Amino acid sequence: MPSTPAGKRATKLVMRRKRYVRWVVLVVLLVAACGTAPYTKRSQLLLIPESTEIALGANAYRQVLAKAPLLHDPEFTDPVREVGERIARVADKPNYQWEFAVIDKDEANAFALPGGKVAVYTGLFPLASDTAGLAAVLGHEVGHALARHAGERMSQGVVLDLVLTVGAAALGGGSPQNQRLIYQALGLGAQIGYVLPFSRSQEAEADYIGLMLMAKAGYDPEAALGLWQRFAEHDKERPPELLSTHPDPATRARNMRKWLPEARRLFAAAAPAPVRPLPVRKKDAPTNRREGQ
Repeated sequence: MPSTPAGKRATKLVMRRKRYVRWVVLVVLLVAACGTAPYTKRSQLLLIPESTEIALGANAYRQVLAKAPLLHDPEFTDPVREVGERIARVADKPNYQWEFAVIDKDEANAFALPGGKVAVYTGLFPLASDTAGLAAVLGHEVGHALARHAGERMSQGVVLDLVLTVGAAALGGGSPQNQRLIYQALGLGAQIGYVLPFSRSQEAEADYIGLMLMAKAGYDPEAALGLWQRFAEHDKERPPELLSTHPDPATRARNMRKWLPEARRLFAAAAPAPVRPLPVRKKDAPTNRREGQ
């Protein structure tokens, strides 16, 4: 490190220039990567091309299914594919290669990866209850894919890391140790004040899109309200909304009631879909499954 006054000034000048360049890069990224979410028309920051997201989603899906206990029993796979394909048709994303798998795991969960790769856990079937409840789940997950929430989170992560790095450098002076501590402190504040609220907003957006999709696919949107009420009763040990990635069940219920009139109009204009009860996986039943594909 330079010990002369001129050397110290030169070092500070270089650091200021680096911070300036980082801010310029950040502004350029923010201006150049604007998008709009479907249905809600919310402005989005998307630094990653959709084609890249789709490729990443397909690769991640293959990796997950390669290790997952896949269930191939038509009693379970047929309703998932039937409902999923109805939702996919109204989603109107011809560049997505839709796939629907069932994972034999006692967990009330489902997921959708970029590009239309969807999986449902057998532990979800009792809560979904019937194909209308399943449509609410799949509509929600497909909503995440349509709104490119995964790509948006990746983009937000890139920008947030850049902001934290610049902020830590500006506040920490020339001390790497101070910069690390400030980075960690800023990161904790960003997690509670920005990252978690942003995740909850994405979940609410997927709720809305999912409600519209299930209604357009011919499933009564009232079933979504019952589904999320059952989820609330099932998952009672959840963190406060402030510290959660998902909205509180009471918040979700309020939102659903607010959106139902719009969804009912779409449902009234759609061809009704058949509603059938879902099977329940018995723990002592024959598995009819295999690991991976």
